[in-house]
Amino acid sequence: MATFSKGQKRIAQYILDNYDKAAFMTAAKLAQKAQVSESTMVRFAAELGYEGYPQMQKALQQMLRGRLTSIQRIQVSRDQMTDDILGSVMQRDMASIHTAIEEVDRQEFAKIVDMLLQAKNIYLLGVRSSAYLAGYLHFYFHLIFPNVTLVQPSDTGGTFEQLVRIGEGDVLVGISFPRYSTLAVNAVEFAKSRGAQVIAITDSKMSPLYKAANASLLVRSDMISFVDSMATPLSLLNALIVAVGQQKNEEVSGTFAEMERIWSAYSIFGKTEDE
Repeated sequence: MATFSKGQKRIAQYILDNYDKAAFMTAAKLAQKAQVSESTMVRFAAELGYEGYPQMQKALQQMLRGRLTSIQRIQVSRDQMTDDILGSVMQRDMASIHTAIEEVDRQEFAKIVDMLLQAKNIYLLGVRSSAYLAGYLHFYFHLIFPNVTLVQPSDTGGTFEQLVRIGEGDVLVGISFPRYSTLAVNAVEFAKSRGAQVIAITDSKMSPLYKAANASLLVRSDMISFVDSMATPLSLLNALIVAVGQQKNEEVSGTFAEMERIWSAYSIFGKTEDE
């Protein structure tokens, strides 16, 4: 702080006093709040060692997202939303997916596909809103693999009972986004202590799951009010399902041919009006 100019000090103090809002403001908005010019804001980011304001903002968001309470999330969202809530939410989802296309590590993605194909047993774990991502992944994986277990989260020790046989040669896919679940972190550490490999699907290198994992796929779950938008993580899971399915193409084709016969025999799906 002592090395900053007067304008930069005002920016720094505003961020310290209003971190929950400042992390999600545009450079122009934050400059206005700190009563400085936008060029001063850009120089402030450079003074901290960032290439520009977007890089500083991204670092600040990653640091704070896991700490914001639901009330703080609602306030931040209120400041960001336009009157067209439908458009605002969908535009943010689109932007998040576009960023993921550019940033997801293709080599890491291919490595994870190989880990899944070679696994003796696959365990899928997600807690709270991430539990539905794990359930979605399980819906398709159990049609592709014969050795998939969906771990049902339990605060009473049931989670670890379901993982009691995990060991070398097995893979645990842990899914967690801010605010990170302690149960998910503990389960991942337990699986790793038993010799299993861990795949983390999370949002950043600051995530506790990333630190414990053998391989990771990093995408953002956008924070929209008290809601965690899972559009981008879900899109990533779709890519993972398709990539694994292509590697097991003959088996998958055979499985779905059999399933179609069963669905037809038991009238699982209703007919449309034109059939």
